[in-house]
Amino acid sequence: MSVPADRGRRLLPLLLPNHPLGRSETTCLYRCANACAHDAPNKSDNAYFGDVVREVVSRRGVLKAGAVLAVAGAGATALGAGTAVAAPVAPADVTADADLGGGRRKDGLNFTAVAPNTEDRIVTADGYESAVVIRWGDPVVPGAPAFDFDHQTPEAQALQFGYNNDFCGLVPLDGWNRWLMGSNHEYTTEPFLHKGYDANNPTEAQVKIGWAAHGFSVVVVEQDRRSGKLVPKMDRQYNRRITATTPFAVDGPAAGSKFLRTSVDPTGKKVLGTFGNCAGGVTPWGTILSGEENFNGYFAGGASITDPVALARASRYGLPGASTERKWERFDKRFDLAQEPNEFNRFGWVVEIDPHDKNSAPVKHTALGRFKHEGCTIRVAKDGRVVAYMGDDERFDYIYKYVSKNKIVKGDSKRAREQNKKLLSDGTLYVAKFSGNSPVAEIDGTGKLPTDGHFDGTGEWLKLVSGDKSFVEGFTAEEVYVFTRLAADKAGATKMDRPEDIEASPRTGKVYAALTNNTDRGKPGKEAGTEINPRVGNKNGHVLEWEENRGDPTATTFRWTLLLVCGDPATADTYFGGYDKSQVSPISCPDNVAFDSAGNLWISTDGNALGSNDGLFAVPVEGKYRGRVKQFLTVPKGAETCGPVITDRFVLVSVQHPGEITGASADNPLSHWPDGGTSQPRPSVVVAWKKDNGRVCG
Repeated sequence: MSVPADRGRRLLPLLLPNHPLGRSETTCLYRCANACAHDAPNKSDNAYFGDVVREVVSRRGVLKAGAVLAVAGAGATALGAGTAVAAPVAPADVTADADLGGGRRKDGLNFTAVAPNTEDRIVTADGYESAVVIRWGDPVVPGAPAFDFDHQTPEAQALQFGYNNDFCGLVPLDGWNRWLMGSNHEYTTEPFLHKGYDANNPTEAQVKIGWAAHGFSVVVVEQDRRSGKLVPKMDRQYNRRITATTPFAVDGPAAGSKFLRTSVDPTGKKVLGTFGNCAGGVTPWGTILSGEENFNGYFAGGASITDPVALARASRYGLPGASTERKWERFDKRFDLAQEPNEFNRFGWVVEIDPHDKNSAPVKHTALGRFKHEGCTIRVAKDGRVVAYMGDDERFDYIYKYVSKNKIVKGDSKRAREQNKKLLSDGTLYVAKFSGNSPVAEIDGTGKLPTDGHFDGTGEWLKLVSGDKSFVEGFTAEEVYVFTRLAADKAGATKMDRPEDIEASPRTGKVYAALTNNTDRGKPGKEAGTEINPRVGNKNGHVLEWEENRGDPTATTFRWTLLLVCGDPATADTYFGGYDKSQVSPISCPDNVAFDSAGNLWISTDGNALGSNDGLFAVPVEGKYRGRVKQFLTVPKGAETCGPVITDRFVLVSVQHPGEITGASADNPLSHWPDGGTSQPRPSVVVAWKKDNGRVCG
């Protein structure tokens, strides 16, 4: 579906929403234990952002002169004071590309934007094709049986592609068209896995199928030279499944901590499984990182915690209820806090998987802190140290950074990789504190731009812990690593609107973070709008940009600005980098971010609050087209767009929970994607490419 060139009317009509934030009740129950229906766990009284602003108002002149990160591009130079509607760009700039993509463009985004829709299929920009690479139940390990929805077994699922794949990453293998593809399997939605599912009385087989459907898959994929499709290969050397029962090693300064020891593992150094894995990253040394996010919903027995200190620690992560939605605690005592109180602390970490060695134990890195990790991405500093950026995906939670103690070993040999796999085991963990530079009265929670035309300011990285030394008063180093949220509260970090995926531009080094939404902002007793989170009842989210001091990722200060304040471009509370808002695609609930080789930012969405299916969008971040958001594709109804991978020849997206619409289930499927007919919906990895096999960003 294309958008016609028509400057006399709105280019992209919006559809009426059919569910708050675009998610079904079932999705919310099984993915995050219905987090939005409960109070946010952050009840700390650390300084509200408004107080931080007041502290710097007296320094406003200095900040204006030396600490403002200006929005680049001609379209950003003439913003009207106090309004989120950007001044029109020069007529020559508009007519050169009036249909959101026709003609040649210096930014490389030479496609016509896809209009919002609710179709039950992948809709790509004109001139592009798409195909499923692999879907739930497809064989991963050689010898895996063909998928049979009505006759599933735990043994079969442990050899097949798992459920609800989120992050996707590619690690190059030999040759120009061969990769190791890694995929997270974040969670299972049991009413969609089994017909006749009884949520109150799941069978042991159903529970064990769920265990096997979580985790991670490694699959060799090749691109077909003729068709452009990406094809999975049954490779005995590399292909692998990791599940909720796979042994993981615990490393770093908290390995062996008393808070990680259980009756089954008195050493505190070996954990079974991973779940709630959301986004991740590919390291420069060829491994894959995965963030354990919404882990609290897998545990029961929260009422058994009577010690007030232990109760406060568990509550800060979302206190488990009396029972879980999946009832795993009935079949393994480790999911019951009354029997294994420390098992809860063994999740919420960044895990590292070596796809080159299927026999290697995946690792949980305690040096990166414990919280609801959306993901983890890596930059290499000029001095060779590595920096990891991480978001804690919860309302009013924080953005973190880790700087390694040691330096990267160059080369792609096994020896170099083994040395580099230790880089995330010893370093310094920081949390971000943001300051705005506008008068308090100009930030009123409506999304109205301050008089300087930008939401912007400065920030600092607050040191939390390094090795065995804590920098947080009242916390030991061990406590900072295991109860990182509480330490960050005490340090005075800035409360954010669900910080998710974070990526640094390979061209400029500037860093970009997706903040999905926060409908609690501004409610009674909650933090009001702030310059970095400028809207109360924030349904649509925003995208943050920052630049480390002198471009050094190890620096402890930075300058920031908001690139996008998302939503309907026709409304006054949105901002698109200063670009003409009549020439952009509507975008809601940014989740994952990635870059193409031209330096454009690509954004996938989760929970579109504007009534359309979720999608994948591209936006230039530099030059005169900065802020010009264009939708590249949409996913089927009920689905979320995850894990974008952008290459010159193809784009990958993960299509998570297709068909999860209120009222649907395996007994009443309301989507039949991707197989059509009367089939059940199946989460999948999808590839899109140009029909002429040309460059995606050509």
